[in-house]
Amino acid sequence: QLQLVESGGGLVQPGGSLRLSCVASGFTLASYAIGWFRQAPGKEREGVSCIATYGGSRHFADSVKGRFTISRDSAKNTVYLQMNSLKPEDTAVYYCAAIARYLCSGSENDYDHWGQGTQVTVSS
Repeated sequence: QLQLVESGGGLVQPGGSLRLSCVASGFTLASYAIGWFRQAPGKEREGVSCIATYGGSRHFADSVKGRFTISRDSAKNTVYLQMNSLKPEDTAVYYCAAIARYLCSGSENDYDHWGQGTQVTVSS
């Protein structure tokens, strides 16, 4: 069974950091582009960042540029989202998703597999 599991969310103060993990089971993440999405209360889900199979990455949300970094560890079948300088507006449920192709997509409809999400709350 193909499955993605996110972890690493939690409550953090503004300016703090978190590292989210997305672990795959049942398939090899290295063959998929992996995206991170988030959904804040009362808002639509939005793309955050994505990493292609060859390691190239892009950010879909201008607000995270310079603060978030996406990376992958093929040996651990895991993709990470390092989030620094967190702001209250980063509060959301964060999802990872896999797309069976080399390159990223900013459209969630293109993604084949989704995790259940992990809550990130930035508050003092």
